[in-house]
Amino acid sequence: MEAYTEFAKVYDEFMEETPYEKWKEFIIEYLKRENIEDGIVLDLGCGTGCLTRMLSDAGYDMIGVDSSFEMLDVARCSSDDSILYLAQDMREFELYGTVRAVVSSCDCINYITDVEELVEVFSLVNNYLDPKGIFIFDFNTKHKYEQIGERVIAENQDNASFIWENFYYPEECINEYDVTFFLKEENDLYRKVVEEHFQRAYTLEEIKECLAKSGLVFVEAFDDYSNAPASEKSERICVIARECGK
Repeated sequence: MEAYTEFAKVYDEFMEETPYEKWKEFIIEYLKRENIEDGIVLDLGCGTGCLTRMLSDAGYDMIGVDSSFEMLDVARCSSDDSILYLAQDMREFELYGTVRAVVSSCDCINYITDVEELVEVFSLVNNYLDPKGIFIFDFNTKHKYEQIGERVIAENQDNASFIWENFYYPEECINEYDVTFFLKEENDLYRKVVEEHFQRAYTLEEIKECLAKSGLVFVEAFDDYSNAPASEKSERICVIARECGK
């Protein structure tokens, strides 16, 4: 089954501990440091729109792009009409014009499992950024996937339960997780749904190489939306890149 279809219905419920508030504060602080206090900002891989709405509330004109119709349905039901949501694959997204900044959070970048396709994503970001525009994104590191390895996680909520089985293939640098959901329906019956997700493990050096090939300029990298610099032990790295301005 395609990822983020049935998962979309319960995504926010199971992701309630995701530190969106921390990410939002970091992003806004950095954008303001770059004198980007308003204007159009793209949330690439916006999912159900949690971060998109937060940035909209902060005064930015938001566009959300995601390939999952189901995730966007949830996003639209939770947002007002001021946010434009587009159902597009991030590997070939199109906008009506340029934007002041692009953000991509929650390891969306790792879902691009082919390096050349990642270069294409970065090239599109470069194409749609204003001169000297800012790109803020995060990715899960190879170190994190190596630490997770093979693992099984289970969680029970009021309306659904899931079993999360994780597998990491170091030679291919691919992390697979199979999620089995049990979604509560009428008469207290549960429907079983299985989704397969694949992510590629990247190092910071590989990300830098892809940015350079795309024309974007690497600026700096932080450990998980903090003021600490990224290191070999970082599990999530937040990267800042810039449109070259030529």
